[in-house]
Amino acid sequence: MSEAEQVVERTEALAAPQDDRGGLTRGRRVVLAVVGGAALMAVGGLLATTLVKSPAQVAAETGPPVQGALTAAVERRVLAQTVVMRGTVVADQSVVVSPQGMRSGDGTGGAALVTKLPLKAGDPVTAGQLIAEVSGRPVFTLHGAQPMYRDLKPGATGDDVAQLQQALRELGHGTGGDARGVFGAGTKAALTARYRAVGYEPLPAVADGGAALRSAREAVRSATWAVEDASGPAGSSTGVGTGKGGGGATPSAATPPGPATPPGPGAPPGPGSGPSSGTGTGTGTGAGSAPGSGRELARARQALGEARSALAAAEAADGPMLPTAESVFLGSFPARVSSVGARAGSPVSGPVLTLSGGELVVEAYLKDDKRQLLRAGMAVVISSEVAGTDVRGKVAVVATERSAAQPAGPLPQQDAGQNPKGGGSGGTGGGGADSGYRMVVRADQPLPAGFAGQDVRLTIESAATDGEALVVPVTAVSAGADGRTVVTAVSAEGTQRRIEVRAGTSGDGFVAVTPAQAGALAAGTKVVIGVAPRETRGKTR
Repeated sequence: MSEAEQVVERTEALAAPQDDRGGLTRGRRVVLAVVGGAALMAVGGLLATTLVKSPAQVAAETGPPVQGALTAAVERRVLAQTVVMRGTVVADQSVVVSPQGMRSGDGTGGAALVTKLPLKAGDPVTAGQLIAEVSGRPVFTLHGAQPMYRDLKPGATGDDVAQLQQALRELGHGTGGDARGVFGAGTKAALTARYRAVGYEPLPAVADGGAALRSAREAVRSATWAVEDASGPAGSSTGVGTGKGGGGATPSAATPPGPATPPGPGAPPGPGSGPSSGTGTGTGTGAGSAPGSGRELARARQALGEARSALAAAEAADGPMLPTAESVFLGSFPARVSSVGARAGSPVSGPVLTLSGGELVVEAYLKDDKRQLLRAGMAVVISSEVAGTDVRGKVAVVATERSAAQPAGPLPQQDAGQNPKGGGSGGTGGGGADSGYRMVVRADQPLPAGFAGQDVRLTIESAATDGEALVVPVTAVSAGADGRTVVTAVSAEGTQRRIEVRAGTSGDGFVAVTPAQAGALAAGTKVVIGVAPRETRGKTR
């Protein structure tokens, strides 16, 4: 063997083991690939079995679980039956100012014209304040609950006059010695002072320019002079004298000499020194001392008394007056301007202003079903979603007759002219759609001013238990064939027993119960409130 052949043989011998090792490596790789693939397929199959389901399996798995009796725990608390509704916060008194028939200061008539409006909506209003001027005449506020229904003039009497006197005194204008409810001299002075305080002169009660008063005073003066004339010295006399003389003849012897006859009054003495015969006539007028006729004096004095009475009546009737159109009475102050319905220069054809006064209340209207449940005095929770606060109160008024809704507050009072309807009294309105029975709720504490106009929730307790009681859902109570009312209690082990009870107040889905046997039922006990039907997976039977 040559040397070259030997070299080739050794080289082949060295390469043979390396080829055997490469084959083993490739075999192992194949085995590992087969095992990994099998594992992946197994995992994929498992995932497929969890994700891929038949319709029956899906229905079975999505069906409700098997259920038995539904239970609830017995509670011990105060149970109240409540009525929940909505209401609007309004002022206790609302007055519509519509001054119709205003008379101007010069007495001329004509259509009323708004000449000044110093206020705007939302402004506060105080007693005695000027709120408008119509046809040059003022309209101002006064404190009082009774609405004006007539012009108040000197000599008038009544409760409305007493209210005016009190309102004037509150503003610092004393009424002097006038009796309560009598429009006398003191009330005249106080009313004049109020008008001047707002910058105006009052209208005269007698619109004749003072003619009646002047005529009465002239009559008194004339009657006084007549009495003086009838009672003073005013006698007069007329005398006629006659004298006889000799006319100068010698006296006869048979006639004895004697004193001469005095001449008559105004007659000149005759000539001669002896007795004379003749006639003389004369007249004279002089003041006598006798009084005038008693009849004339009595009549003159009677006429003077009548004249003085007429003067007193004229003086009593003379003075300032308060027209209904120039004043607005409100029950409390400060008030507010709710709305302004006119502007300066416009004729008065409707409401000029709407004023709201008094405390804020909640107004609601009830339908027949709720009207039967509610009455005055029931507790109420007033909830404002805007302010996020609750205020407690009570039902103040529940109307007994259906009424029509009013636009802004409780039954506006028509002022000036005026047809009083009163504020917050719960009468029947007119002209609106029938909205049910009017209810008024008053808060225990005054409502904040920010509540005005809000729509609030009212939760009214129409019934409640006397203190704490055992309370269960109404579905827990059932009546048996024997007429007994029972609840079914469930023990911790699941056993059930029937307990006779007496049902009481109910409300909000619960009812107060009292066990017939004391101690048979306690707070925390589970009672059956319903039974769910037995269900199998995917099927209900």
